Amino acid sequence: MNKVKAYGATSATTPLHPLQIERREPGPYDVSIEIAYCGICHSDIHTARGEWGPTQYPCVPGHEIVGRVIQLGKRVKKFKNGDEVGVGCFVDSCGKCFQCKNHEEQFCQNHTVYTYNSMELNNTTPTYGGYSTHIVVHEDYVLKLKKGLPLAQIAPLLCAGITTYSPLKRYKVKKGTKVGVIGLGGLGHMAVKIAKAMGAHVTVFSTSPEKKEDALRLGAKTFIVSTSNDLNDYEAQLDLILDTVSAKHDFAPYLNTLKMDGTLVLVGISPEPNEVSAMSLVFGRKKITGSLIGGIKETQEMLNFCARKKVFSDIELIQAAEINQSYERTIKGQVKFRFVIDAKTFT
Repeated sequence: MNKVKAYGATSATTPLHPLQIERREPGPYDVSIEIAYCGICHSDIHTARGEWGPTQYPCVPGHEIVGRVIQLGKRVKKFKNGDEVGVGCFVDSCGKCFQCKNHEEQFCQNHTVYTYNSMELNNTTPTYGGYSTHIVVHEDYVLKLKKGLPLAQIAPLLCAGITTYSPLKRYKVKKGTKVGVIGLGGLGHMAVKIAKAMGAHVTVFSTSPEKKEDALRLGAKTFIVSTSNDLNDYEAQLDLILDTVSAKHDFAPYLNTLKMDGTLVLVGISPEPNEVSAMSLVFGRKKITGSLIGGIKETQEMLNFCARKKVFSDIELIQAAEINQSYERTIKGQVKFRFVIDAKTFT
């Protein structure tokens, strides 16, 4: 076992702080990665603070990881030393169930091993995430990155990118599709960029009028303040909505903007239950559904798409010592649009 530097929480109420964690020696099929950058996802905050159920402490968050391969297991065939790679929201699964065999490892029927706050397949070894200098992962769960791309801006694609790409692809967004995006944060700004790259006409709904300029710059054609009367006048305009808001809110006004048979996809997760009026669904045969990241195959497809279309995250690069402050700013929406940690600063 190797000890590496990291940042983590030791309880739900204490700030994240420097600590050391153990990484295993690479097995025959493992890749050892020197982490370059790791994005801060809102789910990191929820987990570190115990807001999504039990958290195992110490908790080292981080599942938007990019870096370089520095050591290979003897049987690794997919990578070589020096390759630029990514690691997303999970690092293993059973590989045998129906979902795994159909490239939906995030829904493994037996055991999806999440990148942090989870257990390895042996059910005894805890997982620690990307707020650290190194990570060791089975080669089948490591993503390939095209050389020469801006690594820090790619990091958020490993969660925010695939979380929004997956439903956009599933609902066959193409040129002329009218897509709504609720919320313009880490997820929302990626939803706008990816939907635009697919050819969609994008409408952004936000409670913050000051975000209009950014929404239009990112590729939206229409911007609507969610609390204004403009929302009421936008009836039956959209084919699909991605709801990226991670707090309790009313779905009904947004369902009203969908065309008949339109769909609202939840990709933001509120810690509190939301309510929905049956009337807002029945009239127009509208649907509410959810979506959770994507499998390894789809995540690789997303990375290739974003490289080809030059779609990267808008980020604010921070040092490790700024993580706690960045958590508070993330909660307040005071970031454009994703904090990314420089792993060189884990001291």
